[in-house]
Amino acid sequence: MKVLQLCNKAPYPANDGSSIAILSIAEGLADNGVELHLLPINTKKHFKPEENIPTDIKLKTNYHSVYQNTDTTAIGAFKNLFTKESYFVSRFYFEAYKNALIKKLQQHQFNFIIIDGVFMASYIPVIRQYTKVTIILRTHNVEHQIWERHLAQEKNFIKKTYLTLQNNRLKQFELNAFATCDALVTITDEDKKNIQTLVPNKPITTCLTGINLNQYQLISQAAKPNTVFHFASMDWMPNIEAVDWLMEKVWSKVTQQLPEAQLVLAGRCMPEKFKQLSSNTITVIDSVDNSKEFYNTYDIMLVPLWSGSGLRIKLVEGLAYGKAIITTSIGAEGIPFTQNKDMIVGDNETDFANAIISLLKGNINKQHLQQNARLLAEQHFNYKTIAENLIEFAMSVKQ
Repeated sequence: MKVLQLCNKAPYPANDGSSIAILSIAEGLADNGVELHLLPINTKKHFKPEENIPTDIKLKTNYHSVYQNTDTTAIGAFKNLFTKESYFVSRFYFEAYKNALIKKLQQHQFNFIIIDGVFMASYIPVIRQYTKVTIILRTHNVEHQIWERHLAQEKNFIKKTYLTLQNNRLKQFELNAFATCDALVTITDEDKKNIQTLVPNKPITTCLTGINLNQYQLISQAAKPNTVFHFASMDWMPNIEAVDWLMEKVWSKVTQQLPEAQLVLAGRCMPEKFKQLSSNTITVIDSVDNSKEFYNTYDIMLVPLWSGSGLRIKLVEGLAYGKAIITTSIGAEGIPFTQNKDMIVGDNETDFANAIISLLKGNINKQHLQQNARLLAEQHFNYKTIAENLIEFAMSVKQ
């Protein structure tokens, strides 16, 4: 079996949620005996030198990336107003990648093609021109829903007007992508239900983002016990909103009862406003070189998301490491958890703060949460099994 996978980010090293999602399905396919051809865009913003990729990964994924600066600019955003395209999407369509894709299609006969993320769906017409192979669109999120949730909170009129225009275009593009692909794979059942209402007759299945559990060991005792941490890519708007809410609504409630409580904010592209929060009780780390070491060091994981869709891959990593996790219902989307058994959900500032306080005081059995978190990861997030299910679904699709 031969499969082509297109993605808008170089996934190795897998140091953020979308990279983990891309690489885990790629390795899962390859480890199921598929001849995989991985064709990512290597963007300026998330540039990863190809020479740093281990030879075994290059060989088993037939890895070849195409460089492009996809950064947003004020000029680009302004010029886009005079087109009908979404600026969110148009940045990822360019001639060099189109030519690399055509070359792949001319050189190989694929059983199916995975478009990994809706931003790559602009290449569907190119694929249709050169092959009749089945096209599977794998959606990491329902992108326009993320922006709708954000826009509901945006107070700047000019910014909200511009982003509303862009999101309307994005929604139209996304709906067209759902309609023109042959089948859809979502990462959560929640996204599956939402998409089914939009394209009710389209073949669709859910494949959670898996991980190689051999690379994650249960951490029963953190090096710095009773520290609380938020670890996420801070160039993603929902994560910025999450930390804003945590600092404005929650953390003061915690420190009123526990003045010595220690909070760690970590993740690449950390905004300056969060760096300035550094104090005796707040540590800010804007670059984590070794995520395994980070998880080994800090204790209780916070995922206070209020927008976004899809699966939070960092949360899956937290489960695999056996972290005690406090999140929101939105943060927990896609996770088949039991409240207060596998992790804790708090959907307002009081419940969220009280969960932190209870764990820090020892009023909740932290070890019980840790053990069940790891067990949940073992039961539901094996990357190889998930890739096998994807293969079975793809081969069942009739064009």
